Amino acid sequence: MIQREAKKELLQLASQFKALALIGPRQSGKTTLAIDTFPDLPYISLENPDTRRFAIEDPRGFLSQYKTGVILDEAQRVPELFSYLQQILDEIKVYGKFIITGSNNFLLQENISQSLAGRIAYMYLLPFSVSELGERATENLNNLLYKGFYPPVHDQPVQSGKWYSNYIQTYIERDVRQLKNISDLNAFSRFIKLCAGRTGQLLNMNNLAIEVGVDGKTISSWIGVLESSFIIHRLLPHHKNFNKRVVKMSKLYFYDTGLVCNLLGITSPEQLASHYLAGSIFENFVIVEMIKNRLNRGENNNLYFWRDNVGHEIDVIIDTSGQLFPLEIKSGKTITQDYFKNLLFWKKLGNTEPGKVIYAGDIEEVRSNNIVVIGWKQGVVRM
Repeated sequence: MIQREAKKELLQLASQFKALALIGPRQSGKTTLAIDTFPDLPYISLENPDTRRFAIEDPRGFLSQYKTGVILDEAQRVPELFSYLQQILDEIKVYGKFIITGSNNFLLQENISQSLAGRIAYMYLLPFSVSELGERATENLNNLLYKGFYPPVHDQPVQSGKWYSNYIQTYIERDVRQLKNISDLNAFSRFIKLCAGRTGQLLNMNNLAIEVGVDGKTISSWIGVLESSFIIHRLLPHHKNFNKRVVKMSKLYFYDTGLVCNLLGITSPEQLASHYLAGSIFENFVIVEMIKNRLNRGENNNLYFWRDNVGHEIDVIIDTSGQLFPLEIKSGKTITQDYFKNLLFWKKLGNTEPGKVIYAGDIEEVRSNNIVVIGWKQGVVRM
């Protein structure tokens, strides 16, 4: 079994809080991590219809069986439990005995904020990171991006393309209907594919609404659905202490490159290599790896991008207590002077950090302008 880096942080939180919420996309390994980290706790899946019916009809009686602790999987399916769980947490004196997992961030946080605020800690788990895969991640880069990082495509004998197709279908049929009563699932499917075509681009909801054939409010609502179920991530622009000429739209990324490839109709690593979005998918990969590293350490996401209205752009701005560190992402394997032009422009604005470039090659070097160039294998693990 591949060991998850989040386990260390999960154990630390368990020593400080009575309950933990382990949240992330479906099939990201939440259940496996919870059982591995807390082997002495009983495991209950609320996806089971009979178990769920018992919990809904008699929440007090259901929880009375687990007063010394339990792992409750997909807890957002039974919101009735949370008020009763509050009383149990107030009465017990031990920590880390109630573990709640869920794949629907909106519904789970809504129920937690109403009943368990101050009693529970959050931990987010995304699919495998490069550092977690270890030697499995040393294969050809395009193979890795095409395959993606969900646990089943690495530890089960399944073709990644078929797995992602079924994953998308299941997601639309179950999670979308649970979050929103969307009547036109065909329009929603078209919407997801159009989002994949905008990977790494500024998110213009008005243009997206026109292409899908729905209004702007619907697109905004659907974007929220994709965010709440950990399908997409919106990278926000950093515009503090800058003039009004900076772009304030967010940029759209997916939490998994294998999912993007499937939505784009890419059927092989070779096709990915020549695809017009290959550079954007590599950029997507690096940014999401940085997010995974932070979440696995229990840190807040402090990543932004910067772009002005004439096209100068920094792919990633790492904001550490107001100290801004710029990072450029390049999908080429040969270092060229073009890699540094945006970082040099950034420095002309009065910023002191020279920054780094992560690229698809292997060489690491420090240029005369103090800009560090680092290959993807080392870069995505260190940042």
